[in-house]
Amino acid sequence: MRLLIRHETRYRYDSPVTRTLQTLRLTPRSHDGQEVLRWRVVPPAGASLAAGEDGYGNIVDMLSLERPHDALTLLVEGEIETRDTDGVVTGAEERFPPAFYLRPSPLAGADAALIALAEQAAAAAGGEPLALAHALMRAVQDRIAFRPGLTHAATTAAEALAAGVGVCQDHTHVFLACARHLGLPARYVSGYLRMADGSVEQAAGHAWAEAFIDGLGWVGFDTANGLCPTGHYVRVAIGLDYRDTAPVRGLRQGGGDEALEVVVRVGQSQFQAQA
Repeated sequence: MRLLIRHETRYRYDSPVTRTLQTLRLTPRSHDGQEVLRWRVVPPAGASLAAGEDGYGNIVDMLSLERPHDALTLLVEGEIETRDTDGVVTGAEERFPPAFYLRPSPLAGADAALIALAEQAAAAAGGEPLALAHALMRAVQDRIAFRPGLTHAATTAAEALAAGVGVCQDHTHVFLACARHLGLPARYVSGYLRMADGSVEQAAGHAWAEAFIDGLGWVGFDTANGLCPTGHYVRVAIGLDYRDTAPVRGLRQGGGDEALEVVVRVGQSQFQAQA
């Protein structure tokens, strides 16, 4: 499947900003399940970009804008060819052994309630890791209703489970906390999703988890939707939790209050590859 992606981030400020520095994790890599056909990051006028990588192997662009501005628009767009691998990830950049992803992280630490949820899923699944991951995905989805606007970027797994509501980021953090408690290496994935109902415009990107399964390797689990990623998914960045994969993080001098608008469009190209 060929997917066309356009992701626009717009900031407006109450008063002029004199300097903006941002770290961007917005560029996907090719692997066995996806091929990047074309991709570009378009910074605001006058800004500079410096490309690099982080410790996980994610592509990182450092944006610097050092002139007064009261608005900033950042655009990324491209075309990706994907194929359905039943959620199994192969051929991707791997900088750490699976055991690295057993460590807790600030947004995905396990409290007593998360441990109880993990143990309940483990009891239902038995000892087979793949069955455990699927049982955990179902258990988290049952406990957290998808409801935008009630959590935020710094909401922890414990807070999301206690609230019983959240978005894909919260489902993923709860899955990670539970999986790691059970000895199953798990990591956070940011990316894009072509919606099943065919709608193109979205208010944000997507997030899901990957768990390391002996004999298979890394396998994706989209707890928010209750399935393993298909050819509708584009994988961009990985990390221990959202903080390692945030599409845009940064700081600025001046500006007062800001208004943020994000528009993501994920559609299918009319030009599809033929076998």
